[in-house]
Amino acid sequence: MAAGNASAAADIESRTTSKLRRRLIPLLFLLYVVAYLDRINIGFAALTMNTALAITSAQFGLLLGIFFWGYFVFEIPSNLLLHKISARIWIARILISWGS
Repeated sequence: MAAGNASAAADIESRTTSKLRRRLIPLLFLLYVVAYLDRINIGFAALTMNTALAITSAQFGLLLGIFFWGYFVFEIPSNLLLHKISARIWIARILISWGS
């Protein structure tokens, strides 16, 4: 009887793994492509933005690093507040503060 339970557990595990792969791999690939396109767009923006702002490539890299750390530091508290408050209120707050 123990061999039957082990076989059933292995069957459930293989079906679950297969279902996760079918559903997650395409989504993860899509997210990877979008992230890659975002990085490419920043590189293309740097071509004209550096001359328009009269900054060097090193200064542009520093500004991107500052932006990243600001995003990194404030993103976690923002998500914690999102769960504490409702998503509807938090998204409305974002729209109002960024829109004005």
